[in-house]
Amino acid sequence: MTLKTLILAAGQGTRMRSARPKVLHEIAKRSLLQHVYDTSKLIVGNEISIIYGHGGALVKQTLSNLDVQWIEQKEQLGTGHAVLQADGLINNEDIVLILYGDVPLLSKQSIERLLADVSEQSLALLTVNLNDPTGYGRIVRDARGYVAKITEHKDATEQERLIKEVNTGILAVKGNKLKNWIARLDNSNAQKEFYLTDVIEMAVNEGITIKTTQPERPAEVLGVNNRKQLSYLERVYQLDQADKLMEVGVTLADPARIDCRGTFISLGQDISVDVNVIFEGNNCIGDNVSIGANTIINNSVIADNVQILANCVIDNAVVGAGSKVGPFARLRPQAELAEQVHIGNFVEIKKSTVAKGSKINHLSYIGDATIGSCVNIGAGTITCNYDGVNKFRTIIKDGAFIGSDTQLIAPVTVGKNATIGAGSTITKDTPDEQLSLSRAKQISIQGWQRPVKKEQ
Repeated sequence: MTLKTLILAAGQGTRMRSARPKVLHEIAKRSLLQHVYDTSKLIVGNEISIIYGHGGALVKQTLSNLDVQWIEQKEQLGTGHAVLQADGLINNEDIVLILYGDVPLLSKQSIERLLADVSEQSLALLTVNLNDPTGYGRIVRDARGYVAKITEHKDATEQERLIKEVNTGILAVKGNKLKNWIARLDNSNAQKEFYLTDVIEMAVNEGITIKTTQPERPAEVLGVNNRKQLSYLERVYQLDQADKLMEVGVTLADPARIDCRGTFISLGQDISVDVNVIFEGNNCIGDNVSIGANTIINNSVIADNVQILANCVIDNAVVGAGSKVGPFARLRPQAELAEQVHIGNFVEIKKSTVAKGSKINHLSYIGDATIGSCVNIGAGTITCNYDGVNKFRTIIKDGAFIGSDTQLIAPVTVGKNATIGAGSTITKDTPDEQLSLSRAKQISIQGWQRPVKKEQ
């Protein structure tokens, strides 16, 4: 017996008003379809197929890394017709799980409860009670409380439309049963489509029990049909991530104002996160770390006892223990700070290493550089690393002092404990322990008159 999951992802999503296929719209920087796939992969031994249609080439290209069987639905004639496209992949002894590419927040636990209800004599159906069931197929039960059929909203009577329990479309059933039923579907309905929901009535007529389960909360089974629904599910997802962070001891200034668009490889103790912080990619955060407001951290390692002040961008970088970064600092890819480094406001560092105890506190650009320990770099310093074609490296050895408004023209080396006078342009290596500077001679012109604007 094999579990085979069919993810239906062929819909156009016209209400999104977008050239992009609906299932490629994103929550937390992952497509809706990726969310569904990722949850499906949590079920051991699952073989996944995606039924695609509208924008299919782009969907396949964007998600080409997925371990799935791609099946094209050339004409979008309904959910039953979509499942029929996979008929050749389904064996009689399989269990078939039907999911939807625009329903991104279904949990592994809800899927597992659903699968537990499948047998030769039962079909498992996920339903949900909604205060406003408009647009959803209603679960119609008989006098004994058993499911008798599902009636789509457009086909429902006024009495049926009062029913609050609705169909999510998510079901699981034995392969032999499903193959038999989908082959007999017809499109005698208001939409002229082949409804997968019609198999429920077929099952009932054959004496198959419809076992229903419900998710822990309705948001798990809500689909995305427009931008408003996409935005709502984004906030549901982000509040979930905030809850998980707080459960492991992270202090959040406001759980409603944090976005987690990736994963945490590790999280230490006593982490404090201010408002409007965004985490992307895979991050490691150590103990006693404070992160200021409006900061973005992407694919980075933040060691213990680090203080990140407000409005920083840390992208594919490493921040060593006891360091202080910001405010308004930017660490670009391959920036590596050792312990007790200070990076101040409006400092940008790219593809550079900064050794223990060094300080770059104001208005500087450091690119393609190796900076030793206990170096002090003054305001307005630039490593001129690019000649328009190639990039070159700057080396600043331990204990050097770089005066303000200095340009270091790479490739160049500043010696150990060397001092560079403010306002210098350094084009040659400087010796250890010495002062180096380059300035034009200062002159004053006696009798000079400042220009005066002429009257019109």
